[in-house]
Amino acid sequence: MNENALKTTLKLSMEEALERVPKALASEGFGVLTEIDIAGTLKAKLGVDRTPYRILGACNPALANRALEMDPEIGLMLPCNVVVYEEGDEVVVHAVDPRRILGEPKEGEMSALADEVREKLARAIGSLNGPRQ
Repeated sequence: MNENALKTTLKLSMEEALERVPKALASEGFGVLTEIDIAGTLKAKLGVDRTPYRILGACNPALANRALEMDPEIGLMLPCNVVVYEEGDEVVVHAVDPRRILGEPKEGEMSALADEVREKLARAIGSLNGPRQ
């Protein structure tokens, strides 16, 4: 599976995308724990105007629990970030690749778990181009 499976471009408004992305993630067992408004923060702290840019912290509790049982320090990598930002007249949605975060685990339970998380994120992102949710 290539990295593009974790990224899509939508012909939607930012508001529409921010409504659809959590629903798509929920279809794969992820909830959005955090939402960071980067553009708003940079405007407030630095006076910088940027196009809308959000970071959604997505977590699948069952998978997170399995990962924490294998390695308590995995919490440093949680939750899985999904960015949503405007690019021209489109919105980009891009999820983190858990295999890249974990340094490409070669084998074992953590490798299998990283693959499972990646597949679920890829399905969620891919579903955004399907019928309206």
